[in-house]
Amino acid sequence: MQNAPAQDRKTKADGRAHFALECFFDCSSPWTYLAFHNLQPLAAEFGLSVRWRPFLVGGVFNSINPSVYAARANPVPAKADYQLKNMQDWARLSELNIKFPPTVFPVNSVKVMRACLALEPLGKLEAFARAAFEAYFGQDLDISSDEVILQLCERTQVAFEPLMQSITAPGIKDQLRANTEELIARGGFGSPTIFVHEKDLYFGNDSLPLVRAALIRGGAQVKLSV
Repeated sequence: MQNAPAQDRKTKADGRAHFALECFFDCSSPWTYLAFHNLQPLAAEFGLSVRWRPFLVGGVFNSINPSVYAARANPVPAKADYQLKNMQDWARLSELNIKFPPTVFPVNSVKVMRACLALEPLGKLEAFARAAFEAYFGQDLDISSDEVILQLCERTQVAFEPLMQSITAPGIKDQLRANTEELIARGGFGSPTIFVHEKDLYFGNDSLPLVRAALIRGGAQVKLSV
């Protein structure tokens, strides 16, 4: 995990770090792409950084939220049409290009999410995740393929071969599984899930105004004008 500025975290009595902002994310979700993009300026407004927590949203769906699969198999047409419109409205507001659904959907994001974990100590998690989001939703590329992961590495100046070796390490696999299990234990059910001061849970890009209000309520001070 990257070292966060002191104002981002406090040390609890048991020695664990307490972070003002955490975001559990999976690069296979378009709404997470929006939140990933929009949460960063929100955090910067308060002089905070985000503790990014890669996990596998499919593991959460399989475990506690199978209704997602039922909704995909039997969508309500009017609701599905509105959700697509709402997504594109948010993309326009956020100045992002989102093609949905991509040609490959859903995608197996396990390699990319393991890569995010492996790159976190090197300070490359955010850049790699952003490149993955852009490739998948902006360029309609299959981020499960080694060829596309190679492109992501080239864009973010990451050595491809060492990364591919690292994502097969038991420790990385275990950490991704542990993050997924932790999210479930903390009440999460999908991506993105944002925590303010560890226990205050918010779900989805459209909850970001509530995240901002929670930070202010918790005593965060605006550091810059945006």
